[in-house]
Amino acid sequence: MQSNSLNKKVFLVKSLLILLFIGLGTLAHSQVITPADSLKADSLRAKTLKEQRRSDNLNKQYDFGDLTRNILHPKRKADSLHHGSGITIVPNIAANPTIGAQLGIKAVAGRRLGNDPKTLLSVAATSASITSKGIIYFYVNHNIFTPGNKWNFQGNFVIAKTVSPDFGLGIGRPYDGGSAIDKILADNAHKGYAIHSYYLNIREKAYKEVAKNLFLGAGLSFEIRGKITNKDTVNNATPSSVYNNEHGFPQDHYSANGFLFNVEYITRDNPNRAYSGIYFDAGIRVNQTWIGSTKNAMQFTTDFRKYFSLSDSSPETVLAFWNWGSYLLSGSIPYLELPGTARDGTFRSGRGYTSQYFKGTQFNDTEAEFRFPILANKFISGVVFGSMQTGNDEHGTKLFQVFQPGYGGGLRVLFNKATRTNLALDYAFGKFGNKGFFLNLNESF
Repeated sequence: MQSNSLNKKVFLVKSLLILLFIGLGTLAHSQVITPADSLKADSLRAKTLKEQRRSDNLNKQYDFGDLTRNILHPKRKADSLHHGSGITIVPNIAANPTIGAQLGIKAVAGRRLGNDPKTLLSVAATSASITSKGIIYFYVNHNIFTPGNKWNFQGNFVIAKTVSPDFGLGIGRPYDGGSAIDKILADNAHKGYAIHSYYLNIREKAYKEVAKNLFLGAGLSFEIRGKITNKDTVNNATPSSVYNNEHGFPQDHYSANGFLFNVEYITRDNPNRAYSGIYFDAGIRVNQTWIGSTKNAMQFTTDFRKYFSLSDSSPETVLAFWNWGSYLLSGSIPYLELPGTARDGTFRSGRGYTSQYFKGTQFNDTEAEFRFPILANKFISGVVFGSMQTGNDEHGTKLFQVFQPGYGGGLRVLFNKATRTNLALDYAFGKFGNKGFFLNLNESF
C-alpha cells in the first residue's frame, strides 16, 4: 500500500502577537489489490481522461488572442491543438489611488521548464511606465522553477522616480493625548503628504527543494532611496520627519540592505490565477550596516494563501484566502519601508486604500475573494472581495486591537488562457472616505 502524507506544521512568531497555524492537508492514496495489467490500464485510462478534461476546459475558453483572431481573420478557425504562446505583451494601462493613471508597456511570460508535468509554472514580467502623478517606473521580476522543482529562483530589479502618499503612522486610531509632535505622527486628520524620492531595489532569493513541495531559501535585498523631499517638511512638521528624527534616520536618504532566509511550501496549480492548492512563505530579514544598511533591523514575514475550487465542471469558480504579515523583531526600519497597506511582495493588498495608508512596525492583512465565471467561454469573470488590516503604532495601539476593513468587486478579462493571465478591474471601498478603481494584470493573490 502506498501512502503520502503531510503533517501539520506550526509556525510560532517571535512576538507577543502572532501564533499562526498552517494545516497542510493529509493526502492518502489507497491501492486496491487488482491484477497488474488491469491496474495499469485503469491508471492510464484515468490519466488520459484527466488530461482530456483539462484540454477540453482550455479549448472551451476564449481569450484576448481569440478575439484578435476573430477580428483580423474572421474566417480562420481556432486551432484546438495549439494553446497559444506563453508570452503576453500589452499596454501597461493601470490606475489606482496611489499612482493615478498609468501608461506604459508590459510583457508577461509563463512556461513550464523541462518535460516533467509536475514542474510548477515559471513566470517573468517586465514593464516601463509613467503615471499622472509623476511616477516613472521600470522593473524586471521572475519566479523560476527548474525541471522537477529542484530549485526556485525569485528576484526583481526596480528603478523608479516615485511619489509616495503618506497618512501618518498607525492603523487610523485617533490619538488625543501627548504632545503636538505625537499628533503629527498619528495624522489624526488623515491630511496626506506627498513624499518624492528616487528608488532602487535589487532582490534575489534561491530556494532548494528539500521535500515534496517544501523549499528552503536564502538571498539578499537592497532598498535604496535618495533625494527624498516633502514640500511640507520643516523639522517635525510631517509624520515622516517626526519618525526620522525619533529613530535617527536622515531626512533625505536611506538604505535598507539585508539578508533573507525563507521557508516555502507550494501546492497551488498556477501563480497567475490559482484554482486550488496552497502557497506559504515565511522568512527572516536581517538588515546590517556592514553591507550598507542605514540601520540594523530584524523582521519576520509570513504569506499564506489557500484556494478552493468549488466546481469540477467550472474549476475557475474559486474561494481564495490570503493572510500577509510583517513584524519587526529588533532594530529600526526606514519610514517608507514600514510594513503596511499594499506593502506585500506584489503591492496588491488592502484594496480600497492607497499604498501605506496604514502602517506600523507590526502589520497584518487578511483577505478573502470569491471568483466566478460570467460568460460560458470564461472570457469575462467576476470577483467580490473583502479585507481586514491591523497594525500597531507608537502611541499604545497594539496589533489585533484595531481593524480597518476594505471591500469591493470587479471584473476579469481573460488575456492568455495558456498561462491564465487576465486583466483585473476592481472598484474598492475603505474607511475615512477612501475608494478607488484598481486596474492590473492577474489576481491580487
